[in-house]
Amino acid sequence: MKTETRVTRRAPRPRADALRNRERIVTAAREMFTEHGCEVPLDEIARRAGVGNATLYRNFPDREALVREVVCSVMDRTSEEAERALAETSDAFEALSRFAHAAADERVSALCPMVAATFDQHHPDLEAARKRVEQLVELLMERARAAGQLRPDVGVGDLTVAIAQLSRPPAGTGCGMFDRFVHRHLQLFLDGLRAPAASELPGATTTMEDLRQS
Repeated sequence: MKTETRVTRRAPRPRADALRNRERIVTAAREMFTEHGCEVPLDEIARRAGVGNATLYRNFPDREALVREVVCSVMDRTSEEAERALAETSDAFEALSRFAHAAADERVSALCPMVAATFDQHHPDLEAARKRVEQLVELLMERARAAGQLRPDVGVGDLTVAIAQLSRPPAGTGCGMFDRFVHRHLQLFLDGLRAPAASELPGATTTMEDLRQS
């Protein structure tokens, strides 16, 4: 009696040029969403990326899929900045400050309207990217707190809101004139996080869960 042997075929790996095209599309979309908002025509994104419309739709069948990928890519890049700050900066508060300035450069303020208006906030890809960045920011803050450099009455949510509000105007507002104030005002905020605190903050420490429930 013969025993059948099943051969499991692995899915072919994407070609290098296909991966580059996908990356170009995501980069172009991130730039245009930041400049004009997430309703920018998809054919204009394809044009900036230097690919045809068919290539864009082959990678992202609809706007929701593309916006989700852009949000996840920004979160991933922000996580990478946090990992570099943790690995390369021995001073705990300096590592936190380095991360905050890098996150501001990623235009995290542009994510809020995209997430709120475009797709399911509980998509597995989004939740995984969000969990990763939140854990890393919590680690940065815990290190600074343990070193006695960070005031105890601030949470990840407080830092996240401040970076989003101070980084730059929301996507599509065209208020580029304020860009020169971003890092100046962010540093003023970071100086206010240092321990010992000069005053007691009103209200309670804000967590990311508080923000999701609001």
